[in-house]
Order: sequence, then C-alpha cells, then structure tokens
Amino acid sequence: METTISADGTDVRFYDEGHGRAIVILGPGLDDGTRTKKLAAILANRFRVLRVHRRQYRLDLEPCSVAQEVDDVIAVVRHVGEPVIIYGHSSGAVVALEALAASQSSFAGAVIFEPALPVNGPWTGPEVIKQMRAEIAAGKRGKAMAIFMRRAIGLPAWQARLAGVFTALIPHYRELVPRQIDDLDAMHGVGNHLAAYAHNTVSTVLVGGSRSPERLTAVVHAVAKAMPHTETRVLRGRDHGADLKAPKEIAQVIAALADKVS
Repeated sequence: METTISADGTDVRFYDEGHGRAIVILGPGLDDGTRTKKLAAILANRFRVLRVHRRQYRLDLEPCSVAQEVDDVIAVVRHVGEPVIIYGHSSGAVVALEALAASQSSFAGAVIFEPALPVNGPWTGPEVIKQMRAEIAAGKRGKAMAIFMRRAIGLPAWQARLAGVFTALIPHYRELVPRQIDDLDAMHGVGNHLAAYAHNTVSTVLVGGSRSPERLTAVVHAVAKAMPHTETRVLRGRDHGADLKAPKEIAQVIAALADKVS
C-alpha cells in the first residue's frame, strides 16, 4: 500500500497497480479499498489503477466529512502528477462528484455509479440513525446494517435482513458497520448539491443498474439532468452490487471513457 499526504497532514492510503493512464477508484460503504480488487485487476492490464482506502473507513482515524475525503482524492491526483479518470461507487460516487466540483482540472473523465446523494432530503430521519447506533452499541451490527439497507437504501425487508446477516458473518465487514452510519451522516452533510455539479465540463458517465432500488436510480436521473457533458448507462439485470457481480462490465465502461478522453 502506498501513501501520500492530504491537505490537513493526514496520510492517504491507496493501492497502486498497473501502468498507463491513471484511474482512481473510490469504493462504496464498508470498503477499505479491497472490495474493488477484482475491478482494479481487470483495469490494471491496461491502466494504472489507484484504489483508495477511504478515510471514512479507516479505523485508526476519526469519522470524517466528505470535504476531507475530497482533499484526500486531490492529494492522490497530485501524487499521480496529471489529470486522472475517477470512478466512484455509491457514497464513493458522492466523494467523486464533490471532487469534480472542487477541482475540475484534476480530472480527465469520471464514471459515477449510483451516487448516494440525498437529493430529496435525508435518506433517513435522525431517529433511524439513533436506532442504528443503539443496535451497534448493543453488539447487534447485523441488525443495524439491516435497518440501514431497509430504511436508507430502500431494499425489500427480506433482502435487508439477508444483507444484515451476511455483514454480521464476515468480520471484515462487521467491524466497519459503525463507519457506514458515519458515512450516512456525511452524505446528509452534503445534501442536495446538484447546483454545484451544473458547472461540470469533465466528460462523465453516470451508471445505474436496472435492478437497483428506485431511490438510487432516481438519483442517477437527477444528477444526469443537472450535469452537462454526461452520458447515462443502464446495466441490464444488474443492481447496486454490480462492481462485485459484474466487474468486467464496470471495467468496460471505465476503459471506454479512458480511451475516449486520451
């Protein structure tokens, strides 16, 4: 794992693989940079891929704001030394959008997968966040995650329960559950920031899955409407986990954009 230094002096950690045009990857919730390993491996055959261990999911640091994660991304771009392609997924996609708004010159292109942007108000009310934190305090991280999947993401109850059980069974994910709630708070801190994205001139592809929850696909449409220079792609038969279930499809979208802007 490589490091560079962010604006506030914090070290930024990332995996650096392959050679060629640089692609920076920001994973979704519960990701410490390892979730996107398969996606990165596919892309690293042709590109230099830097997958960031997002600050929000570093247990050696305090929870953070999206603005701090944006500073981390800009630090990675400075480390590369030239404009990069950025891929962001879910909450990582919000960080990517905010980075585009903060420093367009840092990016040659962007692929944004179902950003978890609360365009129609907070994903959940404060009472739900309080309930999730109470479950975590009681040692019931799987139940907290089930509540998150149901109330924030909008999965059917049975799918949310399964997601909670799956999370609880895997230590790597279970330990990051409190940070998922912090990440949700950070998304609420951004709010509906569509007006800031209207000035984007970076070539951008917005991606969604045809089987994703309606509230996520609605965000894709809202961002597409607000941003110029965008193309929207719908992956048929895919959902919010397409990066895990179909990494080759995601890699093809990213590679096509990288080739287009080269």
